[in-house]
Amino acid sequence: MPDLLDRASQLEEEARKRSLDTQRNQINFDKPSLENCEDCDGPIPKARQAFGAVTRCVECQGFFENTGR
Repeated sequence: MPDLLDRASQLEEEARKRSLDTQRNQINFDKPSLENCEDCDGPIPKARQAFGAVTRCVECQGFFENTGR
């Protein structure tokens, strides 16, 4: 049974990595960042905006990444 669970975990990790790689490749970091979060309308710190193409505050981005929204 552990081998089956290990394999399932490995497949899930590989799928997650492919999905994240696809999303990263679609982002144009040359685009300007938003000043306010698209989800909660809270301010996005200037240091975070400097990365380019930022649309969410840290809290909302974390929620987005953890829930797959």
